Amino acid sequence: MGEIASRTLLKKGAEASLFLADWHDRRVIVKTRFPKKYRPVELDMEIRSYRTVHEPQLMHEAKKAGVPTPTIFLVDVKNAVIIMEFIEGKQIKQLLGNLSKKEREGVCARIGEFIGKLHMHGVIHGDLTTSNMILCSDKVFFVDFGLGEKTMELESRGVDLHLMRRALQSTHYQFAEECFESVMKGYSAVLGAEETGKVLGKIREIERRGRYVAERREEA
Repeated sequence: MGEIASRTLLKKGAEASLFLADWHDRRVIVKTRFPKKYRPVELDMEIRSYRTVHEPQLMHEAKKAGVPTPTIFLVDVKNAVIIMEFIEGKQIKQLLGNLSKKEREGVCARIGEFIGKLHMHGVIHGDLTTSNMILCSDKVFFVDFGLGEKTMELESRGVDLHLMRRALQSTHYQFAEECFESVMKGYSAVLGAEETGKVLGKIREIERRGRYVAERREEA
């Protein structure tokens, strides 16, 4: 694998930790899935190995679909480590509030186009938030496919975009609806009005289910 130097923790998540490091004269991201003590050892190794292999495969599929993703340099299945390109840029989460309305709409429409390309090729990201999108030289890179899957199911596409909407409402509540509307315009430009209508219908159904569950909890 080669020596990894100057490792700095960037993010510690429930599923993996991200480190910024130097590797073969490159600045890279090292994604490490550590063992979970609450899981049986064999099952834990199986899950970590599968996800370590599966995530780069999804990123490759995304790239083939025309969606910018970091280049994968190395996959170490035994140690559940992925070494990938470090994208020099800012998270969309950090940028949206500093853009004009027109610029915001443009960025969100571009994001919607990329989500449309993912879904057209059967790639579900699984964690569509503005923290997992990085603007670099006018390109929006999608990162962290760790919860993604390969499927053409309408339900999965609806959940993907429902999570995007929820993320916008949580982090960018001042202009969440206008941003989501722009996302769906970009999405429609790729998949067409008919498919987009089906997905919007599924999003509304998912939201109704969520409200129903919340109401039942309040009654209980």
